[in-house]
Amino acid sequence: MSSQLICILGPTASGKTKFAVRVAAKTNGEIISADSRQVYRGMDIGTGKDLSEYSFSESSQNNIIKIPYHLIDIADAGTKYNIFEYQRDFHKAYNQIVNRGKQPILCGGSGLYIETATMGYSLPEVPPDFALRAELERESTVDLVKRLASMRQLHNTSDTESRKRLIRALEIAIYMERHSINVATYSPIDTRYVGMLVSRDERIARIDKRLDERLKEGLIEEVKELMESGITADDLIYYGLEYKFVTLYLTGQTSFETMRNRLAVAIHQFAKRQMTWFRGMERRGIKIEWVFPDSEIIL
Repeated sequence: MSSQLICILGPTASGKTKFAVRVAAKTNGEIISADSRQVYRGMDIGTGKDLSEYSFSESSQNNIIKIPYHLIDIADAGTKYNIFEYQRDFHKAYNQIVNRGKQPILCGGSGLYIETATMGYSLPEVPPDFALRAELERESTVDLVKRLASMRQLHNTSDTESRKRLIRALEIAIYMERHSINVATYSPIDTRYVGMLVSRDERIARIDKRLDERLKEGLIEEVKELMESGITADDLIYYGLEYKFVTLYLTGQTSFETMRNRLAVAIHQFAKRQMTWFRGMERRGIKIEWVFPDSEIIL
């Protein structure tokens, strides 16, 4: 294996996990999740953990093979696990896998997490400043972008794609101006990027089918249990997609039909944004091999 790391990426519902498990079985590998929400315990159906997919039977010997996985169920629901923590935890898991003589396989759909893990980005450890965030929320997006641009060069649009990211980027920039802080540094990892090639029509069909399955499997009950455990509606809405729209339904702000339809649209839009990010990676010089989910990877 010429690459230190194999990365299986793709939009939601594209078959990444099953593909990664097949690669792991062939390479004596272990899988590291690159999903920004699967880190949370108790958020299983909505994040699509599908932990059963990490096990399969060996037909010739009727043995159950379990592929080890990492960075799933490592944080409490209700907390806000951040990109700095992910970079730190990824490299810890990666080094442990390598030291065991195993093949590390990164699998997920979060382009930001994937690039942070593999490209050696330097990330400052900056605590949240809720008073500053409230102050920044009162400013227009245009003014926030101008303010950030005055503090540092904007190399790409990732920090300005949403107000939440924009405000966090400003929070970091302001903190770095005022404090001497430690910046974690990691070397880039030689990575083979393999993307799941799914047509737009197939992706839409897969998303709709999976959403209806998750609703039948207990997605609403899962969110209800999280609320009953003490997690606030605002915290659940923060996690977005399934947790946002089901919470709105459970708090009486929308009907079931409206919730289901709006959620489907939001997931389709999310998948489109994922593909936009991956195409951006390619424009930045990262080579991605696009293969069909049921194909065999040449190792």
